[in-house]
Formats: sequence, structure tokens, C-alpha cells
Amino acid sequence: MWIPMLSLTALPHVGGLFGGLITRKEVKTWYTTLNKPSWRPPNAAFPVVWTTLYTGMGYGSYLVWKELGGFSQDAMVPLGLYGLQLALNWAWTPIFFGAHKIKLAMIEIVMLSGTVAATMVSWYPISRTATLLMVPYMAWLCLATSLNYCIWRDNPDPKKDD
Repeated sequence: MWIPMLSLTALPHVGGLFGGLITRKEVKTWYTTLNKPSWRPPNAAFPVVWTTLYTGMGYGSYLVWKELGGFSQDAMVPLGLYGLQLALNWAWTPIFFGAHKIKLAMIEIVMLSGTVAATMVSWYPISRTATLLMVPYMAWLCLATSLNYCIWRDNPDPKKDD
């Protein structure tokens, strides 16, 4: 059982690695030009936090998978919601850092947060431990959503002449 545990725990990191490639360049160029709130975490905190969060959510998905006997019919909703939130998580970085679409990233992160909440609700009757592993992620998303909002508010898109 250690191969599924390692695989499911590592899976979220795949998107994180690709997102990191996009972020690494943009954090030193475009991101420095943005108005950001004084309370934002330091840039160095983000890789540490995301590594921890990805590991927790990945292990949580393994606990749900194990409890439901693998990718069974019963696992369709809880692991389907998990997969959806993971895809939304991975999509935020290319939208925000890659395309510089701050408003679209704001809409996307709200959808992501709702999907994470739904995932947690679906996991709770299956594994409280798995659900609790998602709590720090949800807390970080609240902070990230607030940060995204402030950046969107404080950096209006220049009006284009029609």
C-alpha cells in the first residue's frame, strides 16, 4: 500500500512544480510592479507553504481513497471533487502569473475555494483526518483570496481605447 500512498501524496506537487516554473520568472519581473498590501507574506514563504499544503492534501486524498477501497463508485464524488479542486488549483498560477489576468484569477480562486469546501464536506463522513488535513489549505486560500482581491483592487486594468 505504500505505492498508492506515495503516488497520491506526490500528485499535487506535479502542478506545483509547473506553476513554480511560471512563478519564478514573473515574481522577479511583473509581480514587482504591482501594488500589494503590506500584510502579504514574503515571497520566500510561498514555496514552503505550498509544499506543506500539497503534501497534506495529497495524503488526505490517499486516506479517502484507502477508506473507500480505491477508485470505486463510492469514491467518485469525493475524489472527483478533489480532482476538480486540484485542477483549479493548478490553473490559478498560469492565469495570474502567466497571463497577468488578475480579475480572472480572482474569479478562479473563489471557485477553487468553493470546490475545496465541497471536497472537505464530502470527505468528512469518510475520514475526519483527511478533512482536517485540508483545513490549513482552506485557511491559506482565504489569505490568498484576500491577497488576490487587494492586488486586483489596487492595480486596475488600463482602459483600452475602442
